[in-house]
Amino acid sequence: MAIDKDVLDQLLAGRDPEELFAKDGLLDELKKALSERMLSAELDDHLENEGAAGTVNRRNGSSRKTMLTGTSKVTLDVPRDRAGTFDPKLIAKYQRRFPDFDDKIVSMYARGMTVREIRGHLEELYGIDVSPDLISSVTDAVLEAVAEWQGRPLDTCYPLVFFDAIRVKIRDEGFVRNKAVYIALGIQPDGTKEVLGIWIEHTEGAKFWLRVMNELRNRGVADILIAVVDGLKGFPEAINAVFPEAIVQTCIVHLIRNSMSFASWKERKFIAQALRGVYRAETPEAGMAALEAFEEGPWGQKHPAIAMSWRRHWDQVIPFFAFPEGVRRIIYTTNAIEALNSKIRRAVRTRGHFPGDDAAMKLLYLVLNHAADEWKRPPREWGEAKSQFAVIFGERFVI
Repeated sequence: MAIDKDVLDQLLAGRDPEELFAKDGLLDELKKALSERMLSAELDDHLENEGAAGTVNRRNGSSRKTMLTGTSKVTLDVPRDRAGTFDPKLIAKYQRRFPDFDDKIVSMYARGMTVREIRGHLEELYGIDVSPDLISSVTDAVLEAVAEWQGRPLDTCYPLVFFDAIRVKIRDEGFVRNKAVYIALGIQPDGTKEVLGIWIEHTEGAKFWLRVMNELRNRGVADILIAVVDGLKGFPEAINAVFPEAIVQTCIVHLIRNSMSFASWKERKFIAQALRGVYRAETPEAGMAALEAFEEGPWGQKHPAIAMSWRRHWDQVIPFFAFPEGVRRIIYTTNAIEALNSKIRRAVRTRGHFPGDDAAMKLLYLVLNHAADEWKRPPREWGEAKSQFAVIFGERFVI
């Protein structure tokens, strides 16, 4: 509904245009007037309903309540009733902020700002002194959404799931520990991406992985066609214990990065070129021959640990060779998971460490969901890979 032009002229008459949206400007006055008018209408309706029910009740003045808006503080005169039964819906009894203010705090938190930075930003921009407890209470409300999201039902089949880890510093029992946060990124049959869950490692080894796999199964995942992991001990066994038909593939990118860690910066480009013949070979036999050639060559002789690393994970490398080029490209192109890790690192870089697991989980959830909003379309290679999956896996590839 359009606002009458004469009404707008009356509101703008004699006002400085630069102050309309400033602190205590026209916008705040309108919020105050409209809120009080709606609260008064709510009380009238409440008294009318009580009168129809035979209860005697009437107005009893008003009480003042300070609300935080997107630009300043607004003091409202909230009407009261004699019986004290009025419970307003527009602004609840203990509500101190308009909804858009909470959204601003959560948005800043999702971008990696600390409580102190958010407080300073609000003070500088809006002239509002917000306590750290208030900011924490707003962000703590995210934990309910995290619990619901972490337990939501999942699809029956995921053709491809990337399991990856990132290290963050979290205070635990009085000590700051370097904990691993694991992310499962699933590729759905139509090629769209979905973060399946976040887990902070409390116990090491196969028991932890088994718990994660059982959680995925309990949430509805019946089959994973290919699971791409980063070579952690006990992970392949845990995956196959719950999803026995899943093909476990060591992430080629992780293997290459691990290889680069043995060499100097000047050598890495040449070593990467020499290793290309290993993972781009047509067959496992050709790949092993290329690895042996690398091992006997100058770079293999100078850095023997590189070939040893590839041999150690060879059982989880060879499944890769059974797939055509389209599927291979999807498997070793880990741009999606790397982009997620990059966003997480940017968000946690300024924090030093988290006060606890809940604080870390809140930020990770917000960062990942903000990233998921940017996913618009499947990978370019998915059209070819989808056809190959349908042929290779047959009825297991559920569309």
